[in-house]
Amino acid sequence: MDCAQRRIIDSLLDSYHRVGGINRLDSGNLPSKRAITDVCVKLLQVLFPGYHDEEPIPADELEMITGERIAHLVDVLRTEVAKTLRLRDDETGEHHNGLDQQARDLVCEFLGKLPRLRELLQTDVEAAYEGDPAAKNFDEIILAYPCIEAIAIQRCAHCLYELDVPLIPRIMTEYAHNLTGIDIHPGATIGSHFFIDHGTGVVIGETCVIGNYVKLYHGVTLGARNFPKDENGRIVKGNKRHPNVEDHVVIYPHATVLGGKTTIGARSTIGANVFLRESVPADSFVTNVGEQLSLFNKVTGEAVEPIGEPGDS
Repeated sequence: MDCAQRRIIDSLLDSYHRVGGINRLDSGNLPSKRAITDVCVKLLQVLFPGYHDEEPIPADELEMITGERIAHLVDVLRTEVAKTLRLRDDETGEHHNGLDQQARDLVCEFLGKLPRLRELLQTDVEAAYEGDPAAKNFDEIILAYPCIEAIAIQRCAHCLYELDVPLIPRIMTEYAHNLTGIDIHPGATIGSHFFIDHGTGVVIGETCVIGNYVKLYHGVTLGARNFPKDENGRIVKGNKRHPNVEDHVVIYPHATVLGGKTTIGARSTIGANVFLRESVPADSFVTNVGEQLSLFNKVTGEAVEPIGEPGDS
């Protein structure tokens, strides 16, 4: 080894000790990003058997293959969930008693929700078929539409998020983000028949609550207006920051809806490129007219006022 390499190694080792930012070498290991990516792939195979496989699945082997996949998911997820629980205990100073069994219980509870998730995802496929005139059949949607992969992974991640599993749900949705260009936080609550047309650039924040039969187009942001800070200047975590979208709402490309107190009323339509920070009542149509927003009732055609003040967070 020449002297240049030795200096590089010594400098890196010094950086590891001074700066940190590396995996825990002498304590609980971080979850494996590669293992969580594999979990996402296996979950897609379980949720849509045959659609994410190299070869068709023979009907007489479906039970055996499903059993093997569930066993694999239990094994891998138990290990990764136990790592995250151990890390959480390290941060809170708690003891590591029974973490393996706790992890296994959480994984089994999560996997027990997969049949219900399949039913929800079927409604998403139906919504894509009904919402896109270019869609030829359900097979095309499951195989080719990025929103189905993004929503499937987010719905799985949301279950783990609700079970208070740390870190892993975020790794899952960031994998989906990288795969599809659709960024949905695992904390977002999403109803049935959800469709994202095209999808690229969609951002949905952690505390969003989305109703049933909602359709978004590419570039839509459902985000936060601001980030309140505590007396020490640190951002306050966990407060309601993102909007609510009620049933049968359509939001067109590149619209931005911000704020934890903002609600888009049922059956409303938000036009392209709208920047909205106030709640709007049910049956509203919001569009840009020059530099001003125009808001009127879709049924009567009468102009209406937004609900709440622009200062709402």
